[in-house]
Amino acid sequence: MNTATEAATATPAIPRAQYLKEMWLICSGHGLTHWYPATFYLMLPLIGKELGLSYTEIGLILTVQHVVSAIANLPGGAVVDACGKKGYLLVLSLLWIGIPYAVMSVAHSYWVLLACMALVGIGNNIWHPAAMPTLAYRYPERKGFVLSVHGMAGNFGEALAPLVIGALLTWFSWRTVVVMNVVPGIVMAAMILILLGAFSTARGTDTNHINAGAVEPWSARKYLADIGALLRNKALMMVSLSAMVRSVTQAGLLVFLPLYLAHELGYNLFLVGVCMAVLQIAGFAASPVAGHLSDKWGRRRVVMSSMALTGVTILGMVLAGNSVWFVVFVGLVGSFLYAMRSVLQAWAIECTPRHVAGTGVALQFSISAIGSSFSPALFGMIADAQGLQATFYWLAATIVLGNVLVMFVPGEDHAHKAQ
Repeated sequence: MNTATEAATATPAIPRAQYLKEMWLICSGHGLTHWYPATFYLMLPLIGKELGLSYTEIGLILTVQHVVSAIANLPGGAVVDACGKKGYLLVLSLLWIGIPYAVMSVAHSYWVLLACMALVGIGNNIWHPAAMPTLAYRYPERKGFVLSVHGMAGNFGEALAPLVIGALLTWFSWRTVVVMNVVPGIVMAAMILILLGAFSTARGTDTNHINAGAVEPWSARKYLADIGALLRNKALMMVSLSAMVRSVTQAGLLVFLPLYLAHELGYNLFLVGVCMAVLQIAGFAASPVAGHLSDKWGRRRVVMSSMALTGVTILGMVLAGNSVWFVVFVGLVGSFLYAMRSVLQAWAIECTPRHVAGTGVALQFSISAIGSSFSPALFGMIADAQGLQATFYWLAATIVLGNVLVMFVPGEDHAHKAQ
């Protein structure tokens, strides 16, 4: 029996409308988890100017978020694997991410900003371990594609946010905008709760259904043993380290590209928003293509090609200077940088035992968050010492290092062969 026949036999007849509802709601919620950080990146020049912050201090704001994220990821994965009520976790994540940004509207202290970003770092860690394994096991033969759609929704949120918020900032203060920004998250949280409910992870039932979960009961002792096994899983660790280096590049780019556009090229905030939207729209378009190709040709080939082209296009972006080619290269950077993100996530899930899938996702995000945590502060110090332009040469160098790490991932990466 071939793979396609086995899949058809194993998967019960569930209405297509239910498939689409599940995917649409989870992916739409993911878009909002990226909407909030994207709005904050656009406001950084205004916040930095109002509070008189240096580039290093601006970078440190994001560093705090990512440090807390790295610390909270594994506990978040444990909660997801132990808790059956995934719907409640997704709702909690949306609210936990959105509300701290609203608190910033009354913040006049640098330390309050840091505290709010720490809270955001915790909330973001609940979403991915709950949502991604659910989607991956719901569509077992198309993990790369489905997770790329989930990632594409994140890109869409990041692309739309700069355009909407950039326009709003021409009419309102940044403090007013962050309050207005809470509304979409509340609406989406309510939709998930009403249309999907709390949906539980029923143990030992249909393995492809959204309610699928681990067969064995959860226990703390076994869970700690499983974490040890994951840390000894060389393939998972190497894929996660490669994702970490990619995160170093992404975090540095998202913080310092708006600053470069505003301070070095003299763009107004609306044009800064347009450029950041181009970055995300390009990633939005490339993500499902990369996911499909990785299902067909293998994860390694797609990731290595994307990393190499990311480094080349970052250099091209800087060399293009203040010309139309700059925007073209921004789009190319977005295409290649974001195309590989979901592929790396699918690769990590395939390296992880199913009953600790949430923890496997959390572990990859935790390792990635380590890179994201030191990246803004590190490149902020480089910008203060050598100028903003120098940061982009270093960003291109980091992605080359990531490509080297991918070469050492053991074993054969998954490739779905058409029947």
